[in-house]
Amino acid sequence: MTTTQNLTVAAQARPDRRRTARVALLAALVVNVLIVAALVVATGASPNLLITLGRILGLVAGLLMAGQFLLIARIPWLDERLGMDRLTSYHRWNGISLMWTLLGHVVLIVTGYAQLQAHSFFAEIVVLSDTFTGVLLAVIAFLLVIVVGATSARIARRRMPYETWHAIHLLTYAVVALAFTHQFISGTTIASTGGRIYWILLWATAIGALVSGRLIRPLLRNRRYQLRVAGIVAESPDVVSVYIEGRNLHELPARAGQFFVWRFLAKGMWHRANPFSLSAAPDGRYLRLTAKSVGTASAALRELKVGTRVYAEGPYGAFTTANQVHPHALLIAGGVGVTPIRALLEEIQGHVVVLYRVRDERDAVLLDELRALAPVVRVLSGPAAGQFNPESLRYMVPDIWSRDVFVCGPAAMTNAVLASTRALQVPDRQVHAEKFSLAG
Repeated sequence: MTTTQNLTVAAQARPDRRRTARVALLAALVVNVLIVAALVVATGASPNLLITLGRILGLVAGLLMAGQFLLIARIPWLDERLGMDRLTSYHRWNGISLMWTLLGHVVLIVTGYAQLQAHSFFAEIVVLSDTFTGVLLAVIAFLLVIVVGATSARIARRRMPYETWHAIHLLTYAVVALAFTHQFISGTTIASTGGRIYWILLWATAIGALVSGRLIRPLLRNRRYQLRVAGIVAESPDVVSVYIEGRNLHELPARAGQFFVWRFLAKGMWHRANPFSLSAAPDGRYLRLTAKSVGTASAALRELKVGTRVYAEGPYGAFTTANQVHPHALLIAGGVGVTPIRALLEEIQGHVVVLYRVRDERDAVLLDELRALAPVVRVLSGPAAGQFNPESLRYMVPDIWSRDVFVCGPAAMTNAVLASTRALQVPDRQVHAEKFSLAG
């Protein structure tokens, strides 16, 4: 295969939008931690150091819990820069930090009061629960957090349907209600007018962002665009494309490479949420998704009737040219992961090399479209071992360092590509990968 070895970068690299978003999140956390510290100092420390530390951890836990809501609120500014994958990862690690912070809060507070009252640890839990209503609420909230955290563990997450996992996660709302009540009933640090105003604004922002992003915005968009199935096209024996039409689609803020969470309002399908990426850039007339029959939901797409109403949440994802930092690109697709790659080809302006990994070339769906849009397309089939190791990538694309790398496909392939780009020292800001999975 020939490649453009002497390709020069015609434009200066663009700013790193991911880094900007990460810095913004970190700055928001630091500022709020400083506000909490100031509130603790202003209200005065407890005569027992453990109690003081416990109160600090309790407030930090409140911050982290509000952060959990913001991370799953699908705020467009964050989602377009970081993508749902990264936000989900941050949400998971923030949740782990929340569990340990709450545990530290409980242990320090109970131990501190046990020292003051000369009680045992467990006896003090009973005393505090009987004495303060807020403490009992806090204990219940802590147990609910443990339940939510346990069901979020990867081994548990793989064994249950998304709908079940999501229903269990609704316990988070109960956690928030209980914790918020506990902090107002028993919290001394936010007893001041300033502390209460700050805490109310913090939670109003977090809950407002969640309700807006997960409920109000999707409802308004679906009412505005009135999406319906316009046609079904079989791309192969097990791959189908669905064309979606609607009103005012030219105003829908979607980009090539993004995905929606689709609900097809047909019998047996309306309750299932399916994340499918766009397989063509939005053109103002239709949205197209292409899916492989790998489960009950995707297999049922073939049976959809023209005119079926569609409820869509999105668009989501940072897998777009908006985050491209160089004008030229290497696009790597695996299997049906070719769909967002195909859409990206309509927006990338520079020179493009496409590597398309399939078991057999007969499985290469949308291949004719790829060849019509990209100057260099190579189909990789046969044994997968070694196809995406550093040496192979460097051989196939000698100028990989002057390109953005977009990769979408099975996890094993994606991880192999990411490991190779790290080994080749391709800057992280030039590498883009997203799993297009449900989050939160």
